[in-house]
Amino acid sequence: MTVNDVLTVHGGTPLHGRIRVRGAKNLVSKAMVAALLGDAPSRLYDVPRIRDVEVVRGLLELHGVRVSDGAEDGELVLDPANVESATTDEINVHAGSSRIPILFCGPLLHRLGHAFIPDLGGCHIGPRPIDFHIQALRQFGAVVDKAPEGMHLTAPTGLHGTKLELPFPSVGATEQVLLTAVLAEGVTELRNAAVEPEIIDLICVLQKMGAIIKVHTDRVIEIQGVPRLGGYTHRPIPDRIEAASWAAAALATGGDIEVYGAEQVDMMTFLNVFRSVGGAYEVTDMRPPREGSAGTEGKIRFWHPGGELQAVALETDVHPGFMTDWQQPLVVALTQARGLSIVHETVYEQRLGYTEALNSMGATIQVYRDCLGGTPCRFGRRDFKHSAVIAGPSKLHAADLVIPDLRAGFSHLIAALAAEGTSRVYGVDLINRGYEDFEAKLAALGAHAERA
Repeated sequence: MTVNDVLTVHGGTPLHGRIRVRGAKNLVSKAMVAALLGDAPSRLYDVPRIRDVEVVRGLLELHGVRVSDGAEDGELVLDPANVESATTDEINVHAGSSRIPILFCGPLLHRLGHAFIPDLGGCHIGPRPIDFHIQALRQFGAVVDKAPEGMHLTAPTGLHGTKLELPFPSVGATEQVLLTAVLAEGVTELRNAAVEPEIIDLICVLQKMGAIIKVHTDRVIEIQGVPRLGGYTHRPIPDRIEAASWAAAALATGGDIEVYGAEQVDMMTFLNVFRSVGGAYEVTDMRPPREGSAGTEGKIRFWHPGGELQAVALETDVHPGFMTDWQQPLVVALTQARGLSIVHETVYEQRLGYTEALNSMGATIQVYRDCLGGTPCRFGRRDFKHSAVIAGPSKLHAADLVIPDLRAGFSHLIAALAAEGTSRVYGVDLINRGYEDFEAKLAALGAHAERA
């Protein structure tokens, strides 16, 4: 953290205006990795300028992929014609800044016959072990050698299709299997797979490249390996996490924000809860261009209609449940709702630590080890505080805040905007991992915030 990594926020002003979200962070970075699998260039549109994209771009360039900006703003061209090995030291430069390197394993094993996994970084919201990634790669035929600096993988007899079942519908593990299976010899069957919109969009990318992937009922994905893949041209789904974050900011500050690029279909669960709390929204569908008409971009307008917000009980879950990345921003708005709200976090076991900072600002939030407000989850008999009760409404006041991770960081930012007085938010550069130009967007919405 540097001296300049501090944002001074003068709170108490409702946010009003319009902003735009681009391609989903959780798809764009994986689509960039998928370009490694092709024998022709790929073209990706609507790529946000965020830190995670910079990390993946750097890793791809280390491995010989030529990454260039296209003619359109947010367009990337990825040419994998000259894939090559990178040194351990070069790869380790990126260790700690992203968990993406593990997803390079399958593509690099196919292209080079070997791969390296450095110590993994990412947000500290639970251990998110890589055991299944390693186990899956071994089942495909990879040989894994552990070393102090990470893990070295080889595939002396190539990679072969296999049958796998996830203990939990993990997004990362599902991505690993997809990126490995598409060029593996034979058929791979993955049970209990994640089916998030970003996963389906990644499947669309791979299918454009020539993959054969069937999504069956009951979370079963079947991948028939093919001998080669080409490039793709793809415009990703919009970032539903960023859209929901700005929606929560509108609700918490009593504001009115139009989020261009946001789409209803992948936000239906969030929109139901948003309306139940007392928020209002209006969907404007995208209109394609017609003869004599330029067309219009879709948007969702989110606003606080006045009156009291109402407490709710919700559980996070894998898709199509309430997304875990939606809960932190929304909890800030729930501090302003009348009554007791209950949040049961079932995806990550250590994702409620950010509530301590909200309590220091005047919120009343108690966390529990029990499964509250719903059915028991896999954390229920373990020593994890994974349920929260939020009593409101609470008047928030300014405080000095230190950002612990990406999504909690944005919730802290929302709290500072909703609070009376001037807050200092430390570590705001972490927000750049997943929110493009967030300071410019704050300014466009009338927020009073500046670098310290």
